[in-house]
Amino acid sequence: MAIRKTKKKLNDRRKGPRFPAHGASPYIANEFKEQDTWRLFRIMSEFVEGFEALRDIRPAVTIFGSARTPEPAKDFQLARKIAFKLSKKGFSIITGGGPGIMEAANMGAHEAGGRSVGCNIQLPFEQKGNPYVNLPVNFHYFFIRKVMFLRYTSAVVVMPGGFGTMDELFEVLTLTQTHKIDPFPIILVNREFWKGGVEWIKNSLLESKYIDENDLKLFHVVDKPEEVADIITKYYKYKKLL
Repeated sequence: MAIRKTKKKLNDRRKGPRFPAHGASPYIANEFKEQDTWRLFRIMSEFVEGFEALRDIRPAVTIFGSARTPEPAKDFQLARKIAFKLSKKGFSIITGGGPGIMEAANMGAHEAGGRSVGCNIQLPFEQKGNPYVNLPVNFHYFFIRKVMFLRYTSAVVVMPGGFGTMDELFEVLTLTQTHKIDPFPIILVNREFWKGGVEWIKNSLLESKYIDENDLKLFHVVDKPEEVADIITKYYKYKKLL
């Protein structure tokens, strides 16, 4: 209750246009330029709401990928099938809740009768949630949303995508490499798409000794939904978590 009152007070202090018309910065990070202490309350409330909403979703799998992937695309259908298969095996499906790959994964979970989680983000160009989410959670801050993607997940599936997808991939690789999170399957889908990136990791990062040989074992690269489901279920049967 105290969190809700604080959040209402914060919102009351922020009345007016989202981006001032003239002379002010158009970037969200500058919204609280002179209100950093109030920003802390909003951050705290988002963490509390996220933890409360998602605490009972385990086991779960997070699926990342481009918001720009159209429904007829091969990767869209792959993500849909992967989510369907994993939902049938008892996993909740977590996505960013938007269009493209996120919608495909939520669609697959919905079609399987599973739990379909959407961690949506508020953006200046307004990302709308997709209609296949049955557990929506909304965030203002990217870093809180990224915590929620990984806090309750049992595996991460990464479909082709752009800067946001790469950010999410390399963050989970870094957290696993540095033992900040327990290791779990990290699966890249679509060998053709990831081929150049994997070669760059080997030829540049490994050759320069910025990573070591074992770091190449942190992720799998596959093509088929069955491969994704097999890797995840075998790992967790071995871990005795399913």
